[in-house]
This record gives sequence, structure tokens and C-alpha cells, in this order.
Amino acid sequence: MNMHRLLILGIGVLALAGCGGILPKPEPAPSLYRLTAAGDFPASPAASPTQLLISLPVAEAGLDTTRIALARSSTTLDYFADAAWTGRLPSLLQARLVETFENAHRIAAGAEPSDLHADDLLALDLRHFEAVYAGPGAPRWRIEIGAKLIGLPERKLLAERAFRGEVEVPRNDMAVIIESADEDWRGIARQIADWAAQTLVTSRR
Repeated sequence: MNMHRLLILGIGVLALAGCGGILPKPEPAPSLYRLTAAGDFPASPAASPTQLLISLPVAEAGLDTTRIALARSSTTLDYFADAAWTGRLPSLLQARLVETFENAHRIAAGAEPSDLHADDLLALDLRHFEAVYAGPGAPRWRIEIGAKLIGLPERKLLAERAFRGEVEVPRNDMAVIIESADEDWRGIARQIADWAAQTLVTSRR
């Protein structure tokens, strides 16, 4: 190899080395957070033979994501940096709600698609699931879910209700915010399970 080719090769190596300093560094992977199912239900009467299909919650694009939402006004939605749910939020809520019904031992429930021969459908509308900041301090966590119980196969509306919950977050720390979100969610999930069981047991008498 002659000196001319060696010189060209050396220049190329130096150029690549120089580029390494200006290439963007990969962003760190976000911390992942999960939600849990409501449990510790009191002993209940014998389980109803009713089988319930739980639909995937309908949500606007801002909540149909793995990102964890926050709001600083009634018309804005933003997200926490470097933090995410372990799955898309509607799918995560659907799975945890099925677990909640299993823990309640009152109605057999499954998610769509399901092998259940469902008697009724629980249709869900996810409206709020975010940390709300009113100032520089810690936020409060807000949840709102609309629910409809629909008789199958005729798709008759049996009952509908909106479930709302808010908890104050004691400290503006991501782990504490998620703990508060999970507490708020478990309360809502418990209310939905109790309401659905009471409504369907009554309607099937």
C-alpha cells in the first residue's frame, strides 16, 4: 500500500472518530410502572352464573398510549418524561379489571376476545387518567370512567354510570405519584365490580 493510500485511509479514520462526538446519544429507557387489581373483597354470596365480557376501554389518543399523562389545565395534556406504563393504558385497565372480578368471586368475567359464552357486556369509556397540577406542588390523581352494562345478544342497555375518583399525591415524586394512581384506580375498579355484580344479579332474577 503506497503512502498516498495510507494518507487517505488515515484521514477517513479521523473523520469517523470526529463524527462520534457529534452523533446524538441514545435516550435512556423510561422507568416502567404497572397498575394492580383490587382485592380483599369481603365474603360474598354464591357466585352468579352470569358471564360478563369486558370490552377494551375506548379512549382518546392522548390516553391510548403507554405514556403517563399529566394536565396543567382543563384543555392541555402532557406526559411525564422517562416514565411509562407497562402496556397501553386501555389494555392495562382491561386486564386489571378482569383480575378484579376474579378476586371478587361473584361474576365470571373475561376480556375480548374471549372463550366465554357471555351473557352481558361491560362497555367502558376512559375519560380521565392523569395527574392534575394546580400549582408548583404535588398533583392530585384524577380518574373518570364511563361504564355501560349491555345485555346480550340483543344488546339491551341494562344500566350505565360514571365512576370518578381523585386522590391527593403526598409528594411530587414519580414513585409516589404512581402509588397514588394505583390507589385511585383500585378504588374505581372495586366500585365497578360491585356495581356490575349487584346490577346483573338483580336483572337476572
